[in-house]
Amino acid sequence: MNEGAQLSDEEFELIRSLVYQRFGINLGDHKRSLVVGRLQKVLLSGGFSSFKEYYQHVVQDPSGRALLTLVDRISTSHTYFFREREHFDFLKAVVLPEVAAGIKGGQRKDLRFWCAGCASGEEPYSVAMVVSDFFGDNLSGMDVGILATDISVSALEKAVQGVYPAEQLAGVPPLYRQRYFNPLGKGSWAVKEELKRMVLFRRLNLMRTEYPFKGRFQVIFCRNVMIYFDHPTKQALVERLYRYTEPGGYLFIGHSETLDQSSGLYRYVRPAVYRKI
Repeated sequence: MNEGAQLSDEEFELIRSLVYQRFGINLGDHKRSLVVGRLQKVLLSGGFSSFKEYYQHVVQDPSGRALLTLVDRISTSHTYFFREREHFDFLKAVVLPEVAAGIKGGQRKDLRFWCAGCASGEEPYSVAMVVSDFFGDNLSGMDVGILATDISVSALEKAVQGVYPAEQLAGVPPLYRQRYFNPLGKGSWAVKEELKRMVLFRRLNLMRTEYPFKGRFQVIFCRNVMIYFDHPTKQALVERLYRYTEPGGYLFIGHSETLDQSSGLYRYVRPAVYRKI
């Protein structure tokens, strides 16, 4: 197969339908070049003569690994530390003081976060830094859990490793960089173990009808994930997120995303921040 393999209309439709059915990702016509660009190396390394032959391999692979590789290549994992900083400011100014008041009042001692679509880990580590900084020495007496999930195996591997080039830490406040990272040399920084211990990374397909969670979350970050879904898929996901949000809990979405208020599930708080009714 030559490097310039063409993607026919039929092949694009096969791949698009598979990705939509299994992962809810809606690949519009404008994503055609993305599919070609991201799958060419897979075709070359696997020795496939066409996109259709590759598709047949994916759907017939009993191990499911080929399907994981496909979504790994197709899904976009662009993120950075403290992306949409207003969310973290709101977290520190409003959400965490509410939690602290509940803890002080004896109602609870646990804090549960879920970062859905965590990509390479910058978002959950940002949350962990804010939580650690806010509670300080009191954190040791609390039960804090930050679950971070993604569909991409390669992104999760990077997240677990917790090593980032210096340019990716541009948005990290200097005090946080000093407190929560170790310099490795050659322009790389590693997340300190104390921060890593606050975050649990797991692979999860958000299209599952049920999630393997025992409890609910006070805060869910699901930002810049639903932009890849059509309306029915997005609405079904919001309903599932609602089931796993505590009463009065918060849902953070991307600033380019909106929720259908007619569903009566979440109440608008401020741009891209909602609260369970």
